Amino acid sequence: MSMSPHHHFGVPTTTVYDVPHDAVVVDVREANEWAAGHAPNAIHIPLGELPSRLDELPDTDDTIAVVCRTGGRSARAVAWLTQQGFDVANLDGGMYAWVSAGRPLEGELDREPFVL
Repeated sequence: MSMSPHHHFGVPTTTVYDVPHDAVVVDVREANEWAAGHAPNAIHIPLGELPSRLDELPDTDDTIAVVCRTGGRSARAVAWLTQQGFDVANLDGGMYAWVSAGRPLEGELDREPFVL
């Protein structure tokens, strides 16, 4: 991934336009938000479960984008993961920015996927 993260609120940040379409992103939202709609290649690890599920983070040399609804929870996740030595960046604007950029959504419900 050729992301060059900038810093926003003190954490490495990237934009949806810098994240490749096939990139694996880590979604730290809650289960009901995930079910409503998420990025096709996302890995779901709710923020509160992150410390116990670090082994589920993608094994990659690329910067991993972390996303939530608007960017607040993912900023906290990125700040913590950076301290643990992970190469991560907060997806600026969260899933709202993802959808606004025309990126696809997948959902688990019997309706069109949406950002909850």
